[in-house]
Amino acid sequence: MLLQNKKALVTGSSRGIGRGIVEKYIREGCEVWGLCSKPSSAKDDLEKLAAENGTSFHEIYADVGNAENVTEVVKAALSQSGGFDILVNNAGITRDGLSFRMKKEDWDDVLRINLTSAFLICQIVSGDMIKKRSGSIINMSSIVGLHGQGGQVNYAASKGGLIAYSKALAKEVGSRGVRVNAIAPGFIATDMTAVLKEDLQKAMIDSVPLKRAGTPEDIANAALFLGSDLSTYVTAQVLGVDGGMGA
Repeated sequence: MLLQNKKALVTGSSRGIGRGIVEKYIREGCEVWGLCSKPSSAKDDLEKLAAENGTSFHEIYADVGNAENVTEVVKAALSQSGGFDILVNNAGITRDGLSFRMKKEDWDDVLRINLTSAFLICQIVSGDMIKKRSGSIINMSSIVGLHGQGGQVNYAASKGGLIAYSKALAKEVGSRGVRVNAIAPGFIATDMTAVLKEDLQKAMIDSVPLKRAGTPEDIANAALFLGSDLSTYVTAQVLGVDGGMGA
C-alpha cells in the first residue's frame, strides 16, 4: 500500500475524477477527507471501501466558491485530521460560451471555483505542511489550460492560471519539503463530458493518438504517483494524462 498511514484531502470528491482519486487512495491505505458541496450518493460506498481496506473515509461539505465557508470547513478538517500529507484540488465547473457573449458572472464563477478556491485551500493546508516539512499538493488543471479551447475562455484561463500558480507555489515551498504539481487531463469520460453531443465526443476521441477517452482511474493513477513517495523528487511539473492529445 503506497499511501498507508497517510492522510489526504480531496475536493470535488463525490463523482468523476475526484471519486476515482478517492477510491484509489483508499485502496492504497490512505485515510481520506472528501470535500463536496452536499451529501453524496457515493458516501456509503466510500465508507464501506475504506473499512474493507483498514482505513477511514470522511465526507465533508462546503461551497468552494464561498471563501468564508470553505476556509472554515478546511480549517476544521485540518484540525480533526491532525494535518494532511496530500492535498488534491479537484473541484471545478464549466460555464462555456463564446467570449464576446460571455456573462461576467460566468467568468467570475469559473475563476472563483476553479482557481481561487485552490489558492484558499492551499494557503491553509500548505502552512501546516511547511511546519511538518513534508507534503504533496496536486492541482487538477486540464489540457485546455495548456492549449486553449474555443468557447471556454473562462475555463482555459482558470486552468492555465492553476498551472502558473502551482509552479510558483512549488518554488515558494520546495525548500520546506513540500511538493506542488499539476495534472492536465485530456478528454476523460465523466458526467461532465457525457453531456456533449455524440458527434463531438467522437471527434475528440478521433483526435487522441491512443483512440480512446481517458477514465477517472487513468487520472487517479497519476494522482497516486504524485501523492506517494514514488515522486519525492518531482515538483513544479505538469503531468499530462491525455492519451497524446496535447502532443
